[in-house]
This record gives sequence, C-alpha cells and structure tokens, in this order.
Amino acid sequence: MNGLYILLTILVYFGLLLVVSHFTGKNADNDTFFRGNRNSPWYLVAFGMIGASLSGVTFVSVPGMVRYIDMTYMQTCLGFYFGYLVIAQVLLPLYYRLNLTSIYTYLKTRFGRCTYKTGASFFLVSKMVSAAARLYLVAIILQQFVFENLHIPFGMTIIGILVLIWLYTRKSGIKAIVWTDSFQTLCMLVSLVLIIWQVGHLLHLDLAGMVRTIREHPYSRIFEWSDWHSTQHFVKQFVSGIFITIVMTGLDQDMMQKNLSCRTLKESQKNMYWYGLAFVPVNLLFLSLGILLTVLAGEMGMDLPAKGDEMLPLFAAGGYLGYGVLVSFTIGIIAAAFSSADSALTALTTSCCIDLLETDKMSRERAEKTRKRIHLAITAVFILFILLFKALDNSSIIDALFTIVSYTYGPLLGLYAYGLFTRRATQDRYVPYIAIASPIICYVINQLTVSLWNYKFGYELLMFNGLLTFMGLWLLNFNQKKTETYGN
Repeated sequence: MNGLYILLTILVYFGLLLVVSHFTGKNADNDTFFRGNRNSPWYLVAFGMIGASLSGVTFVSVPGMVRYIDMTYMQTCLGFYFGYLVIAQVLLPLYYRLNLTSIYTYLKTRFGRCTYKTGASFFLVSKMVSAAARLYLVAIILQQFVFENLHIPFGMTIIGILVLIWLYTRKSGIKAIVWTDSFQTLCMLVSLVLIIWQVGHLLHLDLAGMVRTIREHPYSRIFEWSDWHSTQHFVKQFVSGIFITIVMTGLDQDMMQKNLSCRTLKESQKNMYWYGLAFVPVNLLFLSLGILLTVLAGEMGMDLPAKGDEMLPLFAAGGYLGYGVLVSFTIGIIAAAFSSADSALTALTTSCCIDLLETDKMSRERAEKTRKRIHLAITAVFILFILLFKALDNSSIIDALFTIVSYTYGPLLGLYAYGLFTRRATQDRYVPYIAIASPIICYVINQLTVSLWNYKFGYELLMFNGLLTFMGLWLLNFNQKKTETYGN
C-alpha cells in the first residue's frame, strides 16, 4: 500500500510539472532554452535555486550528519553566504558585460581556444558524473521503498524518471526550469516543515519545546575551535564554504545559467543575495530534523541504521511517522532530486551546444535541431551512467567517483583566478596539461600527508587544487608580458 501511495504521488507531481512546462514552452527557441529570453523574475530564480542546490542526496543526508559531526556543517553554510557575495560582485558583472550564454566563453576571450575547450570539458565530465551519481543514489531509495514492491525493475525506474524530466525540459529549457524549480522548492520546504511538525507532535513538543530540545542536545554543537587537525575546524569549514560556493555555483554553468536568465545585472545580483541568505536557515532546519529524529528513535527504542543517509528514509518510508509524512517525504525527495537533475540536464545541453559544437555560429533552424538532438542524447547518457553505477553496485567505487569529480573543479578555480586577478598572457596550447596535472599532484600530496603526518585534507583541498593550477599557469608564462583583457 505504501508503494501505491508513493507511485500516485509521483504521477500527480509530474503531471503538474508537465502543465507548467506546457505553458512556458509556447513559441520557445534556442534563446528561450539557453537564457529564458533574459526575462526571468529574479525572485523566482532565487527561490528555485534553493531546491536546485539541495539535491535529493542532501535531503536524505544532511539530517543524518548530526550523528557524526553534530551541527558543524553550519560553519560551511555560513561560508557559503560570503561566497555568494563574491559571485554577485565579481563574476556576475563579468558575465553580463560579455553577454555570455555559456560562462566558459570567457576563457576563450581571456586565454584562447584550448583553455576554453578545457574548461568546458572539465565542467561536462564533472557535472555528468556527479549529477548522475546523485540521481542514482536517490533512485536507489525510491526503488527500495517503492518500485521493488511493485515489481518494477530498476532500469525501467531510471528510464521513466529521465524521460519525464526530458519531457518537461525539452522545449523551453531554462525558462521552464525557473518555474518548475520554484514549484519544486516550495514542495520541498513544505514537506520539510510538515515532517518536522509531525516528529515534534510524536515527541509531544510545541515549537518552543522543539527549539529547547535541539539547543540542549549534545549534537547541537555548531562551532569547532580547538582541534586544528579536525576537518570540522571553523576556519577550514568557513573558508572552504566560500570557495566551494565560488566554484560550485559561480563557475558552474548549471547554477549560473539561471542567474543569466534575469533581466539585468542588478536583478541577478539581488537574486544571489537573497538566495544565499535563505540557504542558511534551510540547512539549519535539515540539521534540526536530524536531532529530533535521533531523540524520537531513543524514545521509541529504535536502533538507528549505521549510515546516516538511511535515517530519514527509515522513519518516513517505514511508516513510523504516518502516511502524511510518507507523502511529504516522497514529494520532498523527488523535488530535491529532480530540481537538481533537470537543471543539470539543461546546463549540459547548453555547454555541449555552445562550447563544443558552437551552435551560435549555425543557422537558426540547424542550431535548434542540433540542440534538440543533444538534449535527447545527454538524457540517454544520463540513463547509461546510472545503469553503470547500478551494475558496479559498490558504494566505495561510487564514493571514489565523487572524490575524483571533486578534484576536477579545482582547475576551473585556478583558471578563473588567473584570468581575473592577473594581466598575464598564457601559452594556450599547454593549459590542458596543467589542468590535468594539478588534480593528480593534489591527490598524491593528500595521500602523502595522510601517511606521513596523519593529516587528511577536507574541503580545503579545492583551494589547494586551484592554487596548483594558478601556480602552473604563472610558471608556464613567467617571461610573458602583461596583456589587457576583458577580465580585468
């Protein structure tokens, strides 16, 4: 019966997304798909980006974090906000001044064709692997609690999900996503609040009681000042949060494409300020839910699963919180997962068309046909990647893939930092070698520090990776003269 409730919820939910897509897809063309005709309301973009940032993995993972690192993740979230300020003040003015559709076109303007293709390729590989892995991990949860009982094979589940995402993004792309992501963010936040309210009800706590319980719980620790070796130390978490935001949002076509659909630079900056501000309390709610679930498990005499990711699904899909929470959890996890997957699919299509195939140089009719084919092809690649993850069926391999992808964002940070903060030229043809070498060197150094000093890099690895790329570009062009660029 639980599976039937969830299946009906999914069908109704996707029906609403298709209705939204139908109304936004009228008279759509490539400019609509890529930039939303530069007519998106900033407040919708800001609201929708919350859901796009909180993937389905986040929805199930963040509550479970408190069992291992308390609420210290909030230190990183505080750093996120300052990263958004940097994006608004440094990157967005550059993107709007150059009137970019793909943000990686800046690399061609600043350095040359090889650097441009390198940056775009790093994004395409990173986003494809990470987005597919995140959707896979959510699909596994849905398969376990829903579709397995309905005797629907995993392959059909994945094909069905991605075909539905393709259907509501195929015509108007980013224009549809601005609206569907806003709807999905609303569903996710309402679901989160309803789940917290139900858990509080089962604990016989009003709002003040929940706040007091959370504040007095041992897991409520937010700041870590004493242990410098800890990956949760405040300085590491806070500064890393800034750079994670700059790279994973400001240098990511997926996230920036929504910002570039706003009417003006001023509106896009306003969107970034409010979105960044809202991101902090939303994560605080997820962590608070984790503490309340831990307390509820203690009162019910339940043994919590070893993996933190399984805590919320256990309570929600296991029927411990009632059918209302079951439906809320289903909507929440779908909203978080698909608002991330749909924008990734659109961004990958955009980057492939603009950066690799250069459809902006084609005739309008040919460019639109190419875009539609690429969009369908990337959907198929998504399916193949997820089926590959399923075939591997090894969490350590998937974790390794996540780790590898985290390394590939470092070169983007180094490339943009070098372009923005120096006036030096570059030997364009050698840039791909530096971009590939930097993550490899970074990995080797990380392994050495663990074996020699028992020090393991945390989020600060991203900064170190970017620094290696920056230094490589600097040394490569040590004798090069300064040059005026659009980036300075």
